Amino acid sequence: MIRVFIFAESARSRERLEELLDARGIEVVGTASSLETAAEALAEQDADVLLVEVSNDSAEELLETLAVTGVTGETAVVVLLDQSAPVWASQAVQAGVRGVLSGAANAEQLRVAIEAAANGLFVLHPDEVRPERASRARAPANLELSEPLTARERQVLRMLGAGLGNKEIASRLKISEHTAKFHVASILGKLGASSRTEAVAIGLRRGLILL
Repeated sequence: MIRVFIFAESARSRERLEELLDARGIEVVGTASSLETAAEALAEQDADVLLVEVSNDSAEELLETLAVTGVTGETAVVVLLDQSAPVWASQAVQAGVRGVLSGAANAEQLRVAIEAAANGLFVLHPDEVRPERASRARAPANLELSEPLTARERQVLRMLGAGLGNKEIASRLKISEHTAKFHVASILGKLGASSRTEAVAIGLRRGLILL
């Protein structure tokens, strides 16, 4: 069973989220009203996912706190925003956040997002990628690159988006791990990314990864 820790400033929000998760058979191992407290508790609770509810006004501060606490390096983080913010969602993915959903998400949407994040996938609400989809309708995003990704590189990028490591990519594509590393390095170079996470975020923005 997936174990979830909830952070929300409002006691009512924490109770509501706990009820929604309980309705879908997801175990809530604790709640907190501050992210710092949640980060400390996570070390003891061994949660799989940290579910965070935050207002758009506090969204930037959230990313700073996540960076300071290093939570995203140990636990999958899913964020609920009160309003759509595609640019912020992209920044959140680069910061290691695994999911960004609407604060109005229902119990089933939460369950799917939490299970996906716990299994290494990235989850974004359709509203968070709508501007990118609109831009793809005007022109293929891959043409914007100075050197387009090859078909194999796009395939590898999608696997990075699914959270796969080099060994898993090599196994699925029936190639050597050295070749998989070469493809990843080439992708980072063409996208101008400094990390796999940043490459995935850029891929999402350019429409190279479809959710």
